[in-house]
Amino acid sequence: MSFRYLPFLLLATHGYAQPRVIHIVVALCDNQYQGIVKVPAGIGNGQKPSTNLYWGCGYGVKTHFDRSAEWVRVACPKPEVAHILDRAVWKHKDSAVHIVADAYDGRNIREATEDLLRYASGASPMKIILEDKTLNAGGGADLIAYVGHDGLMDFALDKEFPATDRRERATIILACISKRYFAPSLQRTGAYPLLWTTGLMAPEAYTLKAALNGWVARESNGAIRERAAKAYDQYQHCGINGARRLLVTGW
Repeated sequence: MSFRYLPFLLLATHGYAQPRVIHIVVALCDNQYQGIVKVPAGIGNGQKPSTNLYWGCGYGVKTHFDRSAEWVRVACPKPEVAHILDRAVWKHKDSAVHIVADAYDGRNIREATEDLLRYASGASPMKIILEDKTLNAGGGADLIAYVGHDGLMDFALDKEFPATDRRERATIILACISKRYFAPSLQRTGAYPLLWTTGLMAPEAYTLKAALNGWVARESNGAIRERAAKAYDQYQHCGINGARRLLVTGW
């Protein structure tokens, strides 16, 4: 099975093409509230996004995409949900693709996990109003990604997230052993696993950025996975074959 991209022209009521949207759910690294191997206190405070390993550090989502040559930050409204501590939006410099990234309080990793699956099912669509356009995020996004600890290693979900429509969505789940832990719930959403993992991993943003650049270019699932594997090997020095075994696409 291969994920089939949506038609390029999705017309809004005003007659212009809607930008493709990627929504990233980031569960902030948290020494106190997550079952992780402890990291230095400064980067493992899940209530302080500015210095958090998965958000404000050099390879955190916000900092890494801010430093990227391919993505340009644009102003956006603050999130209205209390446990979403920060939000950033970027536009791809050569296309209409936008990223919406939300930093979840580390103690709310369950909510982050549920939102990933909820959005993958098409539920809880949201509008992000920018100065010059409105983005369809949440369940209205085309690609939903998750970055952080695999909370399903610590807790079981007490709800399901069945598909709400027949629209095709893709997911990227950068967390330890995400294929094993997320597969049962993800299947019910109807979304396609563009990229996830078979083993322990460091869910830093260079892997995600490499995969997203391939998605923006409408590359094949295999090519996107290869980009991600090469990036992971470049930074982790694990060997390209090891990176390919770790990062996989499809069921």
